[in-house]
Amino acid sequence: MYHHRLIAIGVLALLSLPAAATAFPDADIVAGEKHHQKYCIACHEQKYGGKDGSDIYIRVDRKVNSPSALSQQITSCTTMLNLDLFPEDEMNIAGYLNKHYYKFK
Repeated sequence: MYHHRLIAIGVLALLSLPAAATAFPDADIVAGEKHHQKYCIACHEQKYGGKDGSDIYIRVDRKVNSPSALSQQITSCTTMLNLDLFPEDEMNIAGYLNKHYYKFK
């Protein structure tokens, strides 16, 4: 009986893994990419280089090293540049960047 409970718990834990496989599970990646193109690329190309401003995300000494740091950086950019983004827009951008560059779990 006890053995069956352990197996059931193990199966449930494995089934929950896909939901926890990304730091931003509720992000709309497509919307995040559109916002990134509209609000982020031009500034990043000018300041950091790369054809799409991505050099900042892949540099060796990057400052963003956790999901919370990524969210904070996006909020900081939104505030400094007076961007008209809602928190869910920022989360979508974070999800897009995480999927393509950061790979936080």
